[in-house]
Amino acid sequence: MGVVSKRSSMTYFSDGTDHYSHRVRIVLAEKGVTVDLLDINPNNKPEELADLNPYNSLPTLLDRDLVLYESKVMMEYLDERFPHPPLLPVYPVARAQSRLWVHRIEREWCPLVDTLVNEEGSKKADKARKELRESIIGVAPIFVDLPFFMSDEFSLVDCCVLPILWRLPHFGIELPEKQVQPLMDYMEKCFSRDGFLASLSEAEREMR
Repeated sequence: MGVVSKRSSMTYFSDGTDHYSHRVRIVLAEKGVTVDLLDINPNNKPEELADLNPYNSLPTLLDRDLVLYESKVMMEYLDERFPHPPLLPVYPVARAQSRLWVHRIEREWCPLVDTLVNEEGSKKADKARKELRESIIGVAPIFVDLPFFMSDEFSLVDCCVLPILWRLPHFGIELPEKQVQPLMDYMEKCFSRDGFLASLSEAEREMR
């Protein structure tokens, strides 16, 4: 997957453990964007971040005078700014469906992941772990017919799903391999992509 470096004066403030930061790193890596990647400890943020971003939150993307601080907006901006390879379908209906899948992941999976991260060791986390496992097992059959998440092509939906799937062992979630074989095949294929491997922080490499 020959990645041609694209000149950029971009700076990306990223949390190396955070799945929202990770999804944008996948987009940057898939597109081969040259970016100044700053791995920020969320408990020790640089003063510069508060000056740039009114929420002082991670991730934050700085592109010349533009400052973005919402991961879905960053992903779509990068897809439009660097059109190749495209990570959203061309046609409006398919684009809307992809955006809806991203929305569903945000509504259904992300709060469970956030609970696992923020409420570690609590009963809430145990409940979230069980719910997330069941929900992921529930989507496994879609990979029988399609190589990627509800798509023939790698897309922004995969960029949102893969950071969560990568973290499953870290969250203590084991999947019944035989029952979800198409999903396991999808994970193996995507985790070995050049873009995905390039997106991983040191902390994320240690999660598996």
